[in-house]
Amino acid sequence: MAFFEFNHIKVAGVACAVPKNEVKTESYKPVFGDEEVDKFMAMTGVKASHRTLEHQTCSDLGYRAACELLAHKGIKPEEIGALLFSSHSPDYRRPSTAFVLQHRLGVPEEAVCYDISLGCSSLVVGMQTMASIMSTSDMKYGLLFVGDTAGKSVNPHDRSSAMLFGEAGAVMLLEKTQNEADQIKALVRSDGSGFKYMIIPGGGYRNLHASEEVVMCADGNERTLMNSFIQGTSVFTFTIFDVPRLIKDFWKQTATGPDDYDCFAFHQANLYILKQIAKKTKIPFERLPITLDRYGNTSGASAIVSLCDVYGAGNDNKTIKVMACGFGIGISLGATSFEINTDDILPIMEDDEIYTEGLITNPNQLYEKK
Repeated sequence: MAFFEFNHIKVAGVACAVPKNEVKTESYKPVFGDEEVDKFMAMTGVKASHRTLEHQTCSDLGYRAACELLAHKGIKPEEIGALLFSSHSPDYRRPSTAFVLQHRLGVPEEAVCYDISLGCSSLVVGMQTMASIMSTSDMKYGLLFVGDTAGKSVNPHDRSSAMLFGEAGAVMLLEKTQNEADQIKALVRSDGSGFKYMIIPGGGYRNLHASEEVVMCADGNERTLMNSFIQGTSVFTFTIFDVPRLIKDFWKQTATGPDDYDCFAFHQANLYILKQIAKKTKIPFERLPITLDRYGNTSGASAIVSLCDVYGAGNDNKTIKVMACGFGIGISLGATSFEINTDDILPIMEDDEIYTEGLITNPNQLYEKK
């Protein structure tokens, strides 16, 4: 069992940003019809989402969130010992986006920087990785970036996905402390037999120059090999059986239960799935924040988006116990628990800034003298 327990590591703060561009789900009615859109909203709960501009990335959004969080905490970039970018939406195929963020923020050369290629479970696995690095080093602070711009890879005529995804960038600050009570626990699982359940078949090095011919798929949706594919039935079965089992195993391993947590910050897959998970685990639904109605399925950023939505506007200076859970593409799933002071949860920001230095539209830009 891949269970992890880290002592003297705490979550010192979280922040997130979404694009300013809000897309109402009802706006898809001319494309898919009133009945189809109404049915989709009732099943998934998604009534609106935020989408990035053409050249805007989740690292742009994460950068804004990180700047605000570091300023809030009074921490200088040169104090950061590790920077991880956990996402399926990198700026480039290479190099890792973590290096771009290191440069933009001014994080020192001595810091550990790399990407983790994960989607919906990126927060949990990213926390486990960051805490592992910090617990065996002399660093005090680590910055974890999560988020995706999944809407960019969806075929606009795919009714199963075009209305589902929202886009966000989020950041979590982890800190090494002397306090025995500061703990992070995590349980992680993977099932590679489901790698085809959620996939973009083309564009990687297996099929680099995949055809972009539009094909009518067996589920009645148009896609190309460069678009996202979701096998709905397989994903649904996984979420309502494997995820509740993971949660129960986590509780058994940590000797906790649904009454021990103030907030369940779960991946916002869709409303029906979240209700089924809550029902099977007896989680009080009022303690499981729902944000997909306004922000859509924001992949690995979901948990932080939920925390920022519920607690970001408050000023009550209280410590809450959080259980976060991420599950999806991979197949990958994980659960984690931690405590955080609500004053260190920033409100959701909206931002449309683009890192223009990173936008390369002509190869000769790479040879320009600075």
